Amino acid sequence: MPRKAYNINSAATVGPYSHAVEANGFIHLSGQTPLDTTTGKLIEGDISAQTAQCFGNLFAVLAETGLTADDVVTCSVYLTDMKDFPAMNAVYERQFSKPFPARTTIGVASLPLGAKVEIGLIAARR
Repeated sequence: MPRKAYNINSAATVGPYSHAVEANGFIHLSGQTPLDTTTGKLIEGDISAQTAQCFGNLFAVLAETGLTADDVVTCSVYLTDMKDFPAMNAVYERQFSKPFPARTTIGVASLPLGAKVEIGLIAARR
């Protein structure tokens, strides 16, 4: 199966991966942590700020593919503390319009660079 990779200069990476890969009309975005795109370092702030930064990073990659939040079909959220779920959820809800994408939220022991949240997306071409 051929795949097309997307990498953008404004999104940092902390490993050997593509920011997004397209195959069979689906765009699979790698998980984004709340890295400041200008410094490449984790932003300061609570779960709300970190969640908003994750989406900013994701939507920058998504724009590079020619798609928008309206094209997202699945979202995966990883939290280091499930007590942060309500605050993350409030930010998440503002990112999308109804009907919302399918979503999985998973509690994890840790994330790269000490992030509190990581989010990945799958979008589809119409």
